[in-house]
Amino acid sequence: MNIPSSPLKRIVIIGGGFAGISIAKKLKNKKYQVVLLDKHNYHTFQPLLYQVATGGLEPDSIAYPIRKVIQEYDDFYFRLADVKEVVPSENKIVSDIGELYYDYLVIATGTKTNYFGNKEIERNSMSMKTIPQSLNIRSFILENFEQALLADDEHERENLMNFVLVGGGPTGVELAGALAEMKKAILPKDYPDLNIAKMQINLIQSTDRLLNTMTEQSSAASEAFLKSLGVNIFKNVRVTGYDGHLVTTNTDLSFNTSTVIWTAGVQGKLISGLNKEAIFKRIDRIKVNAFNQVIGYDNIFAIGDIAIMQTDQYPNGHPQMAQPAIQQGNLLAENLVRLQKNETLVPFEYYDKGSMATIGRNKAVVDLPKYHFNGVFAWFVWMFVHLISLIGFKNKAVVFLNWVYNYIRFDREARLIIRPYKRKAMQQSFTTDEI
Repeated sequence: MNIPSSPLKRIVIIGGGFAGISIAKKLKNKKYQVVLLDKHNYHTFQPLLYQVATGGLEPDSIAYPIRKVIQEYDDFYFRLADVKEVVPSENKIVSDIGELYYDYLVIATGTKTNYFGNKEIERNSMSMKTIPQSLNIRSFILENFEQALLADDEHERENLMNFVLVGGGPTGVELAGALAEMKKAILPKDYPDLNIAKMQINLIQSTDRLLNTMTEQSSAASEAFLKSLGVNIFKNVRVTGYDGHLVTTNTDLSFNTSTVIWTAGVQGKLISGLNKEAIFKRIDRIKVNAFNQVIGYDNIFAIGDIAIMQTDQYPNGHPQMAQPAIQQGNLLAENLVRLQKNETLVPFEYYDKGSMATIGRNKAVVDLPKYHFNGVFAWFVWMFVHLISLIGFKNKAVVFLNWVYNYIRFDREARLIIRPYKRKAMQQSFTTDEI
């Protein structure tokens, strides 16, 4: 990888998400050589992906160049790489651009969409974990309405305007609210020759309430907000199949639609090479101790969503959100400095700062350790927290100005089809027909 030799011990960090960036910042000029690897050359602010998918923000406003984060750090390097394997016996990683040896390895690869083994749903639905996926959703939504204008068959037209979101967590709830606001204020003006009232937004949740990681008060408020926006909510319903046209469930319910967006679960993005005893197989997370050391290894650590640290308070691991990832990254950096000095490591303790979700204009829910509230004030709190959490002054300014404009004009300027999107199954079918 053309990393220069150094008298300092080398820390290799895999992943430039919240966890990877937090530890990278804390390791600035700490007498280590640090190498950060990621498949993208930018950090993504994932909580706002849904706004990219619905035309509220351009993708570059929620992305920040990783090289710009570390450009003033001594003996700190970034490589665009896809890590394929860890070889603990040799203290090295293997990637698509070569091999690299480490003294300490930090795995912060995050998560990917979990389809629970259903290949049909994986093939025909859409997910929203990355900026390219969000752009695909944006294009596909707008393409559906363009096709609906041309459809002579009423049934086909309604299928194109029927959206099914699977998963009632924060991503599903926020995306449903954003689509509902598009239906209310934007699409009727863009497509006056379509009966937008026939557009259906269906949110399917397999449990008995939305936002089931938040309080019951917030769950009830979010459901009320979504219903007021015209979203159809189906609880205790599990999607069992989707062939590209028909959604089937474990009940009598079925949905004819050309668009299914899957937000029902995540699993860790594992890298091969670790002992099976270190893997929590059901959800592909890496088992770590209180110091984020991977079980069975002294010099390999895992932080953020990929790591599962089981405690009495968190028997299923910490929430897969930004705050635990950032806090673990910060503490691990401090512990790595302690290792240099032969000092005792400090165990991780998660400080729960609360959770929140926005449903739409003036509609949000916030759970703090001692307070729970919703409505307009919660919406402003949500905006403030997300704004200050973005990396880079320019991104903060651009997002703020976009939000102000969208609020005043009730508009979403970024509803552009930059690159047309076709599902893989549709592409394969088209290619076969051509042959």
